[in-house]
Amino acid sequence: MNIRVGMGFDVHQLVEGRELWMGGIKLEHSKGLLGHSDADVLLHAVCDALLGAANMRDIGYHFPDTAAETDGMDSKIILRKTIELIATKGYRLVNIDATICAERPKMNPHIPEMKECMAQVIGCDPDDISIKATTTERLGFTGREEGISAYAVCLISKDNK
Repeated sequence: MNIRVGMGFDVHQLVEGRELWMGGIKLEHSKGLLGHSDADVLLHAVCDALLGAANMRDIGYHFPDTAAETDGMDSKIILRKTIELIATKGYRLVNIDATICAERPKMNPHIPEMKECMAQVIGCDPDDISIKATTTERLGFTGREEGISAYAVCLISKDNK
């Protein structure tokens, strides 16, 4: 069996007038994340981790923020297409470990729903997805509630047949 690990990171600015999408679900909050797509930093970090593990460049290469077809795109579509992309090289997801960095809103109450949503999109068991949330103790852009970031590590594998 061939196994590979990938790491992903994403950050977007919090702004008025946008919806807040995280882990494929909409969260109630006074601000949302600014981006070309729905700016779901968690799913974007996961996609970069998956693509990196498969040595398939990054999310911006496959889903450019200059393309009309990706404008306002639901990041669940990006995640599904990323899973399809790594499958073209024979890879499948083993597991994901991700961390969301945000002061507000509190992410922990939403993590089970995020895991379920992501598992449905990927076609895996929710137990294959670990999501954690933390703050930056009011330090930096996250602490000032100017943005939200996410980190993800994933393991993928393919059978050597």
